[in-house]
Amino acid sequence: MNNAAKLPSSQQVRQDFLDFFRDKGHTIVPSAPLVPGNDPTLLFTNSGMVQFKDVFLGAEKRSYVRAADVQRCLRAGGKHNDLDAVGYTARHHTFFEMLGNWSFGDYFKKDAIAWAWELLTQVWKLPPERLLVTVYHTDDEAYALWHDMIGVPAERIVRIGDNKGAPFASDNFWQMADTGPCGPCTEIFYDHGAHIAGGPPGSPDEDGDRFIEIWNLVFMQFDRQPDGTLIPLPAPCVDTGMGLERLVAVLQHVHSNYEIDLFAALIKDVARLTDTADLENKSLRVIADHIRACSFLIVDGVLPSNEGRGYVLRRIIRRALRHGWMLGVREPFFHKLVPLLVELMGGAYPELPAARDLVERALKAEEERFAETLDSGMRIFEEIVARSSGQIAGVDAFRLYDTYGFPVDLTADIARERGFEVDMAGFEAAMEAQRKTARAAGKFAGGTALPADLVAQLKPTEFLGYEQHEAAGLTVVALLKDGRPVEAIEAGEEAIVLLDKTPFYGESGGQVGDTGVLSAGQVRFEVDDTLKLAGQFHGHSGRLVSGALRRGMQLEGGIDTARRGATILNHSATHLLHAALRELLGTHVQQKGSLVAPDRLRFDFSHFQPVTAEELAEIERRVNAEIRANHAAEVHSMGMQEALDFGAMALFGEKYGERVRVLKMGGYSTELCGGTHVQRTGDIGVFKITSESGVSAGVRRIEAVTGQGALDHIAHEEQALGEASRLLGGSAQEVVDKIRQVIERQKKLERELESFKAKAASGATSSLASAANDVAGIKVLAARLEGFDAKALREAIDRLKQQLGDSVIVLAGTDGGKAALVAGVNGSPTGRVKAGELLAHVASQIGGKGGGRPDLAQGGGEDGPALVLALEGVQAWVQARLGG
Repeated sequence: MNNAAKLPSSQQVRQDFLDFFRDKGHTIVPSAPLVPGNDPTLLFTNSGMVQFKDVFLGAEKRSYVRAADVQRCLRAGGKHNDLDAVGYTARHHTFFEMLGNWSFGDYFKKDAIAWAWELLTQVWKLPPERLLVTVYHTDDEAYALWHDMIGVPAERIVRIGDNKGAPFASDNFWQMADTGPCGPCTEIFYDHGAHIAGGPPGSPDEDGDRFIEIWNLVFMQFDRQPDGTLIPLPAPCVDTGMGLERLVAVLQHVHSNYEIDLFAALIKDVARLTDTADLENKSLRVIADHIRACSFLIVDGVLPSNEGRGYVLRRIIRRALRHGWMLGVREPFFHKLVPLLVELMGGAYPELPAARDLVERALKAEEERFAETLDSGMRIFEEIVARSSGQIAGVDAFRLYDTYGFPVDLTADIARERGFEVDMAGFEAAMEAQRKTARAAGKFAGGTALPADLVAQLKPTEFLGYEQHEAAGLTVVALLKDGRPVEAIEAGEEAIVLLDKTPFYGESGGQVGDTGVLSAGQVRFEVDDTLKLAGQFHGHSGRLVSGALRRGMQLEGGIDTARRGATILNHSATHLLHAALRELLGTHVQQKGSLVAPDRLRFDFSHFQPVTAEELAEIERRVNAEIRANHAAEVHSMGMQEALDFGAMALFGEKYGERVRVLKMGGYSTELCGGTHVQRTGDIGVFKITSESGVSAGVRRIEAVTGQGALDHIAHEEQALGEASRLLGGSAQEVVDKIRQVIERQKKLERELESFKAKAASGATSSLASAANDVAGIKVLAARLEGFDAKALREAIDRLKQQLGDSVIVLAGTDGGKAALVAGVNGSPTGRVKAGELLAHVASQIGGKGGGRPDLAQGGGEDGPALVLALEGVQAWVQARLGG
């Protein structure tokens, strides 16, 4: 134990785990992204079972019955949020890795327990006497396996009952939801020894650090009914989870996760970048933890924003930056940790080094953005603390959030260090009133869904639309009206029709759903959209025009082929556009969203500055070159890993099955895509970009048209160009020169006009000076000048001050029913008469407002009789101020 060189590294532990279960007949499955594929109920992947959720629910079948993986997980938003504790405890993280092995109706408790013990004690050589296990209090089977098969002494097996206030509400009873798959679990704890405070699980001091849970084996063997009864599942499953960081801490003989090799290296690098000598500083831990979470979120397609997942990322980044600020860092540093992270974790997660450039650029951009307000925000925070007593008011926390970009948990974090708390109720009230930021919980509400019991009854819809645009013998397997299954619908009713097979494409991957008609005799159902429900069922949404439609009927279906034809041109062009963007702008470009409709395509992508006109022209040229090359659009069906090896790009946030469709167009574009496409790139005809714009920080949008739509757009532009050339009196080729001549002439006229106005103002002020009245030795002048704007009025006041000396002046310039006001005070009256007060007094009488410095102020209001009266009253107002 004293030879640190022999201790297993984090990388070795990962590999040991996968090798062990590979030898036990498990399929090694890659980690799913942190953004759950097609799961609107979860903000982030927070456990290893997320990617297998549909398998447990019976909605998805895999080709294997045993699996093992190392899953990247995040708990920093929504229900599962450990953010506040990160850096201050030994084992809390935002990002962590979960080792898991799975059985889908294959092995059960005996093998799961035996293999867990074998791996821990024989492969990793943990002393058996240091291990303690818990079981659900009625799970005699698990107890017997531990005691009789494994030989764990009775005193080291703890039965845990319903300790959470309800039947089956226990640390040792797991359930996916209030109903559905559930079952007892057994947990394995490591005993750090009597010198560490804390008691065994189930004891009053179980929250101490002596006994640390390292592995949880869940035995899903029941289906919980709405009334609470448990029905045995026909095929019980195993779901295990073991935190890599906790396990490595045990294997490397350290007590804190932050002392393991992976974190030790990161903390050392943070200390280097922040010039911090004390490696025990809590801020170093926070930053080391947060670089993993932030980097992998960006790898998985999330960019900082003010809503949803992007807002969670922004919160984590800004928390890390604030801790850097506490360490005295004022320059961007966080992104400089990425190279070491790639070195440490790139072998286990090859997607990390592939996205290194994007990660570094996104983090640096966010650092620069927040740096502009961090100093000023901290000054405001100090002012708030100075006038507060124990609590930061909700309105103040909201001000820090809304004005300085401080997420409220960052404010709470800083406040906690000062012994303060934040009035969260007041903050939430201010947020509700402002309604500026859509928070994460509301962002992920589900859309159209299928009842769970219906999902269990149906088989996935067979899609015929790759080859067929119409088909007969389509069986109605379900009808949904207002989201509920019904047996029949009548003419005039709207519903969603589910068929056993269909030629209609269901909206997914950015491509809109097909429209068309379902019919049989007198029955005619007009489909106005086709939806993808639960990821595998096609829902035909529309209205029954005639007849009566019942479940079980046979229908014929035909799509709107012209609409589909126009859509596939835009879809295939989107793939070429994506390839051109990555080729020209860089491989940091990733798809962030798309819309493929009959009339246009819209493509959102990661990029950190506007795409220039020259770049857009080059992108358009490259896409059209590939169109003219008339490549075959090859579609291949293959396994996921085979597809990736083939060079296919996968899109983040999309859920792919074991078999995937790969679209390859020449040697230019190869992507995973389940959409419908052209036969050859030449079918697209022509590609034309119509606009480029920003969507959010780090995300740009290009809109374009193809085929006839592109020709129509070009014709429209040519028509506009022709009209412009006609108005300018030249040919289309001369338009640019003609416009340049018009602009030069306009500039010349504007200069002449300014000169004329200056002369007119000079003449006007000469005559105005003689109209000034004397009040206690001060010249007072109030006058209305037709056609003068604010600039001309200020220049006139400057000249009048020179001519009049000690003076108070108000000038009103009128034009089109509006009045611009400027007031000036010069010389001795400045202390007694303030221009801002005088102007506000005048403006209030003409329905306007204004203000400024004591010597110069401006504003405006309405022109009319009230203005004349207001100007006439200036002398009396000044006289009252001067005491004369």
